[in-house]
Amino acid sequence: MAVEADFEQFVPPGLASLGIEADEVELAVMRAAHELYWSALAGMLEVNLSGVEPERDADMSRSPEAE
Repeated sequence: MAVEADFEQFVPPGLASLGIEADEVELAVMRAAHELYWSALAGMLEVNLSGVEPERDADMSRSPEAE
């Protein structure tokens, strides 16, 4: 499915279901961001991370520690 079709199928109905009214300018900005970022986000969602062990006691102010 094309990126534009994804946006039109999910975003306006999703906003409407939450009672959020968006004018054409707001939808144009959301559409542009969607077209720019969605393919990279979809690729990240497809990555299989089941073999990656979670870091214990993670400190988000520092880089991950090697074990």
